[in-house]
Amino acid sequence: MSLLDKIDLPKDLKKLTDTEIIELAQEIREYIVDVVSTTGGHLAPNLGVVELTLALHTVFSTPKDKIVWDVGHQAYVHKILTGRLKEFKSLREYNGLSGFPKRSESEHDFFDTGHSSNSISVALGLAKARDLKKENSNIISVIGDGAMTGGMAFEALNNAGALEKKMIVILNDNKMSISNNVGAMSAYLNRVRLDPLYTKRKEDIEYMLKKFPAIGNKMIKVADRIKDSFRYLLVPGMLFEELGFKYFGPVDGHDYNALKTALNNAALINKPVLVHVITEKGRGYLPAQMNPDKFHGTGSFDVKTGKTRGSSTTPSYTKIFGDTLVQIAKKDFKIVAVTAAMADGTGTSNFAKEFPTRFFDVGIAEQHAVTMSSALALEGFKPVVAIYDTFLQRAYDQIIHDVCMQNSHVIFAIDRAGLVGQDGPTHHGVFDFAFLRHIPNMVIMAPKDENELRHMLFTATSHNGPIAIRYPRGNGLGVPLDAELKNLPIGKSEIIEEGTDLTLLAIGSMVSVALEVAHKLKDKCGLKCTVINARFVKPLDEETIINACKHTKGLVTLEEHSLQGGFGSAVLELLSDNQIHINTLRIGLEDKFTPHGAVKVLKEEYGLQADSIVEKVINKFKEKNSILNKFAINFSGRK
Repeated sequence: MSLLDKIDLPKDLKKLTDTEIIELAQEIREYIVDVVSTTGGHLAPNLGVVELTLALHTVFSTPKDKIVWDVGHQAYVHKILTGRLKEFKSLREYNGLSGFPKRSESEHDFFDTGHSSNSISVALGLAKARDLKKENSNIISVIGDGAMTGGMAFEALNNAGALEKKMIVILNDNKMSISNNVGAMSAYLNRVRLDPLYTKRKEDIEYMLKKFPAIGNKMIKVADRIKDSFRYLLVPGMLFEELGFKYFGPVDGHDYNALKTALNNAALINKPVLVHVITEKGRGYLPAQMNPDKFHGTGSFDVKTGKTRGSSTTPSYTKIFGDTLVQIAKKDFKIVAVTAAMADGTGTSNFAKEFPTRFFDVGIAEQHAVTMSSALALEGFKPVVAIYDTFLQRAYDQIIHDVCMQNSHVIFAIDRAGLVGQDGPTHHGVFDFAFLRHIPNMVIMAPKDENELRHMLFTATSHNGPIAIRYPRGNGLGVPLDAELKNLPIGKSEIIEEGTDLTLLAIGSMVSVALEVAHKLKDKCGLKCTVINARFVKPLDEETIINACKHTKGLVTLEEHSLQGGFGSAVLELLSDNQIHINTLRIGLEDKFTPHGAVKVLKEEYGLQADSIVEKVINKFKEKNSILNKFAINFSGRK
């Protein structure tokens, strides 16, 4: 029987010897590699926190003590140790275990996380609640993978230090977020890592000074006042000490005994503590150690070779975007690229290599990225801000106040729009139409395929004002790519097919689905459909839409987005303003958070596949009082 089979809950760890814990760490690594090779997931971050997680659950006792995992993609070991070992093989599958902490899964998960830099704020809130309830427990925030580059983390550190609440922050310093860390904080932590003897030097100097009678203590006080020449030079954690935290570290994050000692000491201190832990992303699995960015989040792969399984020969939307951006930038020297710690994920890494002085990775700081880009635009440059859909939400105020109010020419390249699959509700990009389209000066586009994405990016660089392009995760449709890029008329849609019965008005990824629906309706019911690729959510092609509604007897809008405030809502507003009365069906996502699961499974489950849409159309327009009553015979009689 393996050691891992003996662990059901964290209390079982306390029965093991230190030697057994170290053996258990190896078993856990092998198990995670085995499962993730099948399910896909965040491999490298989790391999780096095995000893840390074991030490946390040995020293502390959840759920009485509370551990908050920043981002949460490094919580696989935590899940395994908290009663979910048997479920772990269902990781990220529909109705299976989430890849992130989930309160509905376990009493050991205290906050649903998926975005970075919020764990210290959460921990402080839990600490305040504990004190108000006069309870006695430890509150621990585990922050890493570059999340300390996010401004919210420093807001929380500042507040926590001032309030002097008993809490522990674990800085899991693995030198990386998804790509390599950037910025002053990263450089500061690098200096700390390179010379962990700073603290000992300070202690040695103080010891020697005390040997001098009468003047020794006075010299120490003078040195304490001259911070730049003494404390800041000699103590690695002075940044955190000045914020009100007691600093421990750096600690070897793969030395279980050292970690256990540091955490036990931290638990004794009745004020905020920061434990600086050095870990290696991908530890214990050579392919992940050699390529931690590739294995940060991976699909299924062969364990022996590390090669991803089932790779498509069709390029992804992300790659098409990145290649096109480089192509345009070679001729337009005013184009610059901005990303928030996601150069590889957004496809801008090649741009960075080709134009290093025109590329800016700001760390996990979307707000800063957007505002800085606006200033670049006002000085005559054309910043392309490449950010995942779900992460752009964090820069909402900056989009309104710093970009659109200035009417500055910032190009938003919104990757991972729509359903993204196994990462689940924290990562689905299904709210952007709603939070962007009401902002004055903003233009919003969505391509039907990868070729149209190229033309939209070119169009965006020629536009004068804020403009956004949203496109899906994954591979394109495999359509041919035009040799020449062209400008698309702003606000002009594309009529793909014309009919007299129904209008199918689709945006983005749903255009190809609309075509499939049209053909199925013709075969099944004899309906002739007009299919329109809207291209623009804002401005809408009012003339084409109104004309189609006048010449057909029903309207169906299709979007891979929340129905509340989305594309269909914009169309209904247009029809209402122009007093156009037509029986309308909106296809999209309902008013609830969509869970994790394969994109294909989710689309089937939530009615975005052609067959389910056909069924909805038939049920809608065969109703007794429908204005399409003339089709009732067709719907009920034809097969």
